[in-house]
Amino acid sequence: MSRSSSSPSRVPVEERLFSLVLALLATENGLTKNEILSTVQGYRQRYAPHGDNSSLERQFERDKDDIRDLGVPLETVEAPDAAGNNQLLRYRIPKGAYDLPEDISFSPAEITLLALAATVWREGSLSGESRRALMKLRSLGVEADDPVVGYAPRLRVRESAFEPLSQALERHVLVQFPYLKPGESASRVRTVAPLALVQHEGRWHLQGIDRGVEESRTFLLSRIVGPVKLTSRPFDPADYEADGEGFAERALDELERIWRANVAEIEVTAGTDAATRLSKRYGDAVSAGADGEPSRLTVNYSDVNILADELASYGPEVLVLSPDEVRRKVVERLDSVASAHDDSAAGARATREERADG
Repeated sequence: MSRSSSSPSRVPVEERLFSLVLALLATENGLTKNEILSTVQGYRQRYAPHGDNSSLERQFERDKDDIRDLGVPLETVEAPDAAGNNQLLRYRIPKGAYDLPEDISFSPAEITLLALAATVWREGSLSGESRRALMKLRSLGVEADDPVVGYAPRLRVRESAFEPLSQALERHVLVQFPYLKPGESASRVRTVAPLALVQHEGRWHLQGIDRGVEESRTFLLSRIVGPVKLTSRPFDPADYEADGEGFAERALDELERIWRANVAEIEVTAGTDAATRLSKRYGDAVSAGADGEPSRLTVNYSDVNILADELASYGPEVLVLSPDEVRRKVVERLDSVASAHDDSAAGARATREERADG
């Protein structure tokens, strides 16, 4: 049975705890319990401004214990003029106490890898919900910094669809976008209930429910060929899963299963750009020769069309040995390029002949 559309959206425990830590790091003087319950993601959805919040307060007490168990230095500060008044206690995480120890340092290469690994947190570290919470804190007169922004990488995802899909995930609303399926000449508008955005093998995917067929689908963001439209139609993720969680993990598991199941064997000319790039991306050479001689590589892939596009871009530096499907698609692309050049050359010759006749 689906939940009532008026019930608050469920916020995962880890997101609530992360939002709590972020909020307590964002203010030097700390927050009162009321400020936390009314502004922080995971609490504010269930907060009643003039009602009974006793169950929410018990949740906050458990969350305090949980983050302390994780090693987060959560402090309580009494109001100087109201000692013993628990309602005026302020909670904070001293930034200096939560920094890395001075004897821990990273090499430039390690810092680069950490920055790349944090790409997905560029927006997530200070999500729309978190920004709105900080704005609300400021409106209450609470001084709040943006503690994570300084550490977030400057990298952005390329696909323009990423940002509106992230917003749709936050709001739990349906989206519509034109999607070009491999092998089709025209895109088709899909209506999707977005459940997770995941990155696999360097490419972003949306996992969601295609409302046209009411089945789970994984969409490659690079194949979304037009603007993503956020509708006003809400949905509850719990309608599609018993616990309403674990969508990202399942999407990644499925992509990984497909990737491991699809294997191509290719031959590349050693010492070429193709040999360098493909061996680094897909694995070590099976057998390697001297410069100018062929080497064999075993390549895993999750999308035959993307692999064919890449292999065809290397031209004569790559020869596909198996499977036949990959070989055929690469040949099709090379034939298409050759045909386009032949047509261009024929057109140029015709133009020159016309000018000469004139």
